Formats: sequence, C-alpha cells, structure tokens
Amino acid sequence: MAQNDSGRRTPVMIIGAGPVGLALAGDLGWRGIPSILIEKSDGQVFQPRMDMVGIRTMEFCRRWGIVDDVENAGYNRDYSQDYAWVSQLAGGYEFGRESFPTVRDEPKPAQSPQKRERCPQNFFDPVLTRFAQRSGLAEIRYNTEYVSHEEHANGVTVRLRDIISGDEQVVECQYLVGCDGGASRVKECLGIKMTGTPTLTYTTNAIIECSGLEELHDKKPGYRYIFIGPEGTWSTVVAINGRNWWRFSIVGDGTMRTLSEEDVAKAFQRAVGRDDFEFKIISVMPWIRRQLVADDYGTDRVVIAGDAAHLTSPTGGFGMNMGIQDSVDLGWKLQALVQGWGGPHLMSTYEEERRPVAIRNVNEATNNLKLMLTPRDSLSPAVFEPGVEGDRARQEFGDAYTKMMKREWYTIGIHLGFRYEGSQLIVPDGTPEPEDTVSTYVQTARPGHRAPHAWLEPGKSTLDLFGREFVLLRFDPAQPVDRLVEAASNAGMPLTVVDLDNPEVRELYGCALVLVRPDGHVAWRDERQPQDAGSVIDTVRGARARAYASQATQEVIAS
Repeated sequence: MAQNDSGRRTPVMIIGAGPVGLALAGDLGWRGIPSILIEKSDGQVFQPRMDMVGIRTMEFCRRWGIVDDVENAGYNRDYSQDYAWVSQLAGGYEFGRESFPTVRDEPKPAQSPQKRERCPQNFFDPVLTRFAQRSGLAEIRYNTEYVSHEEHANGVTVRLRDIISGDEQVVECQYLVGCDGGASRVKECLGIKMTGTPTLTYTTNAIIECSGLEELHDKKPGYRYIFIGPEGTWSTVVAINGRNWWRFSIVGDGTMRTLSEEDVAKAFQRAVGRDDFEFKIISVMPWIRRQLVADDYGTDRVVIAGDAAHLTSPTGGFGMNMGIQDSVDLGWKLQALVQGWGGPHLMSTYEEERRPVAIRNVNEATNNLKLMLTPRDSLSPAVFEPGVEGDRARQEFGDAYTKMMKREWYTIGIHLGFRYEGSQLIVPDGTPEPEDTVSTYVQTARPGHRAPHAWLEPGKSTLDLFGREFVLLRFDPAQPVDRLVEAASNAGMPLTVVDLDNPEVRELYGCALVLVRPDGHVAWRDERQPQDAGSVIDTVRGARARAYASQATQEVIAS
C-alpha cells in the first residue's frame, strides 16, 4: 500500500549505494547539499568487483579528507603488486612478470600529489559510507528499492518500496540520479538504450579464503596471476586483502555456462597446481563482461551514472574510477542548480562531458581484454614442453606477452588525461589539443583539462586550492580581475581569487589568469580579464547557450 509522504522532500535523491552513489552523496554533503541515498541491499559487499582506486579518484579522496581512511582500510600495503603470467603456481612455468613496488613503497608520480591505492570494494564502500555520513546531510536507506518516478517542471516524484515490509512511499526531489548498476531500473524507466557489445565473455568470479597460498608454490608473490594453459588464457587470481582472500576468475568465452562450486574448486586446484591444501569458497558469482555505453545520460532532472551509464571489462581498472568521475562532475553541477546559480544548460553538459570519456575508456578496456586473451589464438604448444626448445619458446612468448600487456599496467594518461573538449562550459583558448595517450601524461592548463598539480609548499598542492567553488588563479598581481569578480557576484556564483607568486607554476598554467571549476578542470584562461566578463561567467555556469562541439570522435567499437 502506498504511503504518500508528500511532506518529505530532498534536493537530490540517489538510487544505488555502491561506490558511485556513496561518492556522490558524500560529495554533495561536502558541498552542503542534502540527499537521500536508496539501496535495495543491506549494504554488505560479498563480491568486491573493484580493487584499484585510481590516481584521479585518490585526488578526490584527498579533497574529501579521506586519504588516510583509504590507506588504512585493510589492504596489506606491504604485499607484492607484481603481475605474473604462469601455467600454474606449483611446479608450473612462469612465462613473465611485471614487477612493481609495494603499495607503501610505490612513489607518487610527478604529475600528482597522490598515487593509486589498492582498496577493494569490501574496504572502499565502508570508507565512502563513513564519508557520506560525515556531513550529516546524507540519509542512507537500506533494504529500500526504487519503483518508478514521474518528472515534472519543478522536480521529480519518486516511488519507493521497503523490501522488508512491502510498504511504498512517495518522496519529492529536485533531481534524481540513478547509480543503480548495469541493470539500472532508473535507466529502464527512462527508456535509455546502450550501444556496444553486450557479451564479451561469460566469467565466473569466486572469492576464496586461502591462508599461506604463497607457501604452496615456488613462484614469487604476486598481486595478480594470469593463468595460461593449452587453451590459452583461462583464469586469473587477484589479491583481495594482500593476506588470505583472493578473487579467482574463470574467464570463459561468448558461450553461457554455469559452474558449480565443485567446478570452481577443481579449477582453483588446477591453477595452484596441487590439491593437498585447504581453502574455502566464500562466494561464487557468474557475470558477463560487456562493452556498452548508454546512448544518452538522461534528462534535465533525471540522470544515470556509473555502471548504469557504462559497462566495461575490468581489464585496466577503469570502471569504478569512471563512475567516481561521473559523481564529481555531477556533484558541483547539482550544487549549482540547487543553490540557484547554475544555468539552464548546465545539466545537459553532464552527458556532453562524461559520455565521450566513457566511450574512450570502455574501448580501451576491451582492447586490454583482447591482449590478455591473445594466447587463445597464437600460443605455441612448445611453451609447455620441457628442455631447451621449450625454454626458448617460453622466453619468446613471455617477452612478447610482457611487452604487450604493459599497455594495461601503465595508464596514467587514462586516469588523468581525459578532457572536456568542446563542452558548452569550456571557453576555448585556440591552443591545439594535445595527443590523448594511455601510458603517458603531460600536464596542461588548456581549457577543458584537469588543472595541473604543482607543489606550492611541502604538503600543499595546487590541487588543494580547488573543490567547493570556482577559483581564479592570478599569477600577475598587476592584472585587474574586478569585472570577473563582479560578474560572478551578480550571478551568485561562488568565486575565490587566489594570488600565486610562483614563476614555475605560472609557466605550467600558461597564462596570467586561469579560472578553475569546482571539479578541478580549467574553464577559461587568458593574459587579462575579458571586456565582457559576464559572458565568460555565464558560459562556465551553464547560463549561456553555445553550440556543443562533440569530442566523441569515436563510438563504442563492436568487438
């Protein structure tokens, strides 16, 4: 029976309390915007589907003040981060290995104040939950499901159902965000379709408890093992906590199959290379690897984010991190709209900015998958033969595979190099667009790009200046900024002017004046303030209609 809770209203309602929904609720609360977060489960994570918190996500965690929480969430930061490709662990061949420092010892790159972290979802979700609850502005409702919504001129009416009691209620919100996964009910109600490849592989994941796994074989420890047999690449083992929990993935093909717990146990014994050891299967989850991006991201009041908007192979670790980027892009725009300084074109720029990034990353992840599975098509049987000829074949294959797989391991360009080229909110400066590369990243303050990192003093980065509001960096105190400040004030747009007397940072940012958005992307730059400052301010806050020059130069490539 529906209970019309017509007196209950919230600025933002979020459906789905996975990492993306939690991050959005937390970011909104950090910005002073209340929200209600709806989750149909009880919040427990039985199958952690992500484990790498990317460098850009860690920069957001730095902004939110939760870096220490991530670092101390539970993963063994002294455990190996090596990747190795083997026939089996005990008594098998190791074809190659890519060695990395431990998480604790891995240095921060010059382009960032942070580095990537290992924090699987069973650790990361609780960190984000505490962050979301910290402001006191996010109400999280578990065991509650979204039923439907009706959008109207001034907001959205959302129908919810308590899973335990069956009672329904209606809540009003200004904006609704579906972060409810690949099978998103919000996306379904919006009638949004997805483009790409619905099935790349059928895969079965098992979470396995196995203490002392390293003592069962003669290989060096590794964060991720890729198992290659006569049939080619067939499974992987990934460290979940760097101690005794492992994610064992049996990678199939395009044929659906159902594996029993006994099948999984035998496959794990095959990978380890022995059957005289104890282990416990905690959970088993079949899933489908997909390459899909939503055809559109919603309306002016109802949008989708995270897996609801893009589904990708985990090869590369892009999926969750893309979703966190979605939430940060949405966070400041929802703040602007709720507070009244966001223009009527602001919400449409969410899709303009984020969908091309999804297409880019989803395609790259599929390419990584194809590289990982290459041995299925090109593996010589000689690599499994003993003796000199076998050694030669293994060396040749291992060297080639190691070189080929580097593209997946080194992806700083994917995580930091995405840009909002052509967005209505960006004022171009006429400079040529730099190459978009995977494994390298050159910082630039060109409009649309992430504002560069530089150390201002020990422990303080330029990135620490950005987040809650627009920031106007002034590298020349002789340059007046009064027209920009007045235009922002007239529009109600929060703007802080920061004077920096630092020639090196000035050279990095390229102009005397640089306007940085709350999400940390450059919106405008020039040597002096414009005569028509109001036009610039109206553009960056979505109040001025501009032709959208789509940056989606590629579509989702069918595999």
